[in-house]
Amino acid sequence: MDALDKCLEEFKKEAQTITTLDELNRLKGRYVGRKGILNDSLKQMKSFSPEKRRETGQKINHLKSIMEKEISQLHNMLETSSGKHKAVDLTLPGNTTPPGSFHPITLALNRIIEIFLSLGFRVEEGPEIETEYYNFEALNFPAEHPARDAQDSFFLPYKLLLRTHTSPVQIRTMEKYPPPLKVVVPGRCYRRDPMDATHSMVFHQVEGLVVAEGISMGHLKGTIELFSRRLFGPARNVRFRPSFFPFTEPSAEVDISCGVCGGKGCRSCGYSGWLEIMGAGLVHPNVFRAAGYDPEEVRGFAFGMGVERIAMLKYGIPDIRLFFENDVCFLNQFRGL
Repeated sequence: MDALDKCLEEFKKEAQTITTLDELNRLKGRYVGRKGILNDSLKQMKSFSPEKRRETGQKINHLKSIMEKEISQLHNMLETSSGKHKAVDLTLPGNTTPPGSFHPITLALNRIIEIFLSLGFRVEEGPEIETEYYNFEALNFPAEHPARDAQDSFFLPYKLLLRTHTSPVQIRTMEKYPPPLKVVVPGRCYRRDPMDATHSMVFHQVEGLVVAEGISMGHLKGTIELFSRRLFGPARNVRFRPSFFPFTEPSAEVDISCGVCGGKGCRSCGYSGWLEIMGAGLVHPNVFRAAGYDPEEVRGFAFGMGVERIAMLKYGIPDIRLFFENDVCFLNQFRGL
């Protein structure tokens, strides 16, 4: 028992001289480790009487508890002084996490929807996995149309495919609601386009549809001109060029004057002075019939635009691939917009 008391005194003396974690680990191993002094003392108890063995065991366990507590306190103190666990100065200002920002596609999409909501439109959505009927047939796509080729669309079993445009929601909306109606349809679309500066296999569209009595091309032009000038600025001119889409007749491509050269012609606009932003037209009678509307009673117009295209024009982005590369330096340019 006297030897154990002496062991504790020696431990405390050595503990007062410890200055590093390595020295502390050696101290721990020498006294309370598996091959330390206290464990050796336990092995020597085999020859003791039961009463003396019990008394000596209690003494050794008590000393071990004292030593381990002292070692733990020394360990915390040495870690703090070495910088692993620095004390916190509560008087210093806190570290704040910088606020996040919207992706440029989201910024453009939100602005597009905001403008049309102010014009009395409501938002509708539809499935990204569509049937061939809603994606093609109901929209007046003939069976031989190239969009039905497997080289242009992602086809799935059971006559399903990843939708190539948001136009199928036109049919789904007209099946749900009677006229009149004014809706915009944002959503993701898929086409088998090679990835380059202006094309992507995954992209976003906003479709628009207005159905009522007496709708004319004038209503379409007035709506698109108002939208374009609110989005790009009042100085932009808008023009309509004849075109063809299966689900509209007549159809048009919509251009705005180039914001770089003011319509005079430059590299940005291919020296034409104009930039294409969307396709539009009056709803084809066959589309009305497929949706259960009478084309003799109602008329309507529709339009569709690529959100990436709008974002590239609005923010001066030269390559569509930048939207999908997750480059923080690129995305930080839109912080606060």
